[in-house]
Amino acid sequence: MSVSHSSRLNKEVREKYIKLPQGDMVQVTYIWIDGTGENVRCKTKTLDYEPKSIEEVPEWNFDGSSTYQAEGSNSDMYLIPVKMFRDPFCLDPNKLVMCEVLKYNRKPAEINLRHTCKKIMDMVSDHIPWFGMEQEYTLLGINGHPYGWPDNGFPGPQGPYYCGVGADKVYGRDIVESHYKACLYAGVKVCGTNAEVMPSQWEFQVGPCEGIDMGDHLWMARFILHRVCEDFGVVATLDPKPMTGNWNGAGCHTNYSTADMRHIEDAIDKLGKRHDYHMCLYDPHGGKDNSRRLTGQHETSSIHDFSAGVANRGTSIRIPHQVAQEGFGYFEDRRPAANCDPYAVTEALVRSTILNETGSETKDYWTN
Repeated sequence: MSVSHSSRLNKEVREKYIKLPQGDMVQVTYIWIDGTGENVRCKTKTLDYEPKSIEEVPEWNFDGSSTYQAEGSNSDMYLIPVKMFRDPFCLDPNKLVMCEVLKYNRKPAEINLRHTCKKIMDMVSDHIPWFGMEQEYTLLGINGHPYGWPDNGFPGPQGPYYCGVGADKVYGRDIVESHYKACLYAGVKVCGTNAEVMPSQWEFQVGPCEGIDMGDHLWMARFILHRVCEDFGVVATLDPKPMTGNWNGAGCHTNYSTADMRHIEDAIDKLGKRHDYHMCLYDPHGGKDNSRRLTGQHETSSIHDFSAGVANRGTSIRIPHQVAQEGFGYFEDRRPAANCDPYAVTEALVRSTILNETGSETKDYWTN
């Protein structure tokens, strides 16, 4: 199995330096989404104090021409701190900070979907929108081949791997458990994890989170996942269909409720009328990634059709049995792709179900 060179470095040597006292100085790692809308970048600076709130973390900047976000002739981009977490890699008192990105003119960068999401969430705060997102991902060797799979050939058919136990059932549990603990240390609202249907595929759940916190916590959980995988020498991919053929894809199922969601049928009816709108926003490439996953097979609905059903994993919207019986509660939107931007997904749900926007076009979204 191919692993990265950096993972072969002696980690015990690193620990000797990590344990060195750092006086009153604090390392703050700034994290942002790059121009792909899928990948994260980071850089670290030293502060001579420990920030107690996000307001105490100063703005910073970076070279946008090296992150697909600006031309070299005008490349400075601003990093605006928005959410602070503990650092599970360099430990207390060091911090991880999620940032928004502004262009040279201090307008939001094209990939900065948090900016409009925050405005929408503030508008509907009285409704108390709650979200829980189930992030599926697949572990790969550095060569791009699924981790633990035979170098030549395939593992046995799907069936024994979901929530599996045993060396012949699951691959990479050390990574999963390390990521879980790192998220808990950081203060990310991770609430569970399990092995998924395809071997070397896993899932972690984040939530419940209210409003803008959903996107902040999921993006930070993704960053921590990539950093943990870096230490182990493997790659975590959020590709919605990493393996063609009779293998499950990877989604980011989104559970959603509001304080006054007393009529689930009404909310689902509104989503059905805006199916195309949501499909354009549920992966970073306007539906192209999701079209490989949402085929109507492997526990998915068709990308072309909207559907809802009780306890049915082959529908767009799954309604839990208890919710169906009581007529209110929450539902699961099974359409978002694993590589979706949670800011876009949560904003779209609020726009359709609370603000009662109509139409399937996305022009209004991208221009706001």
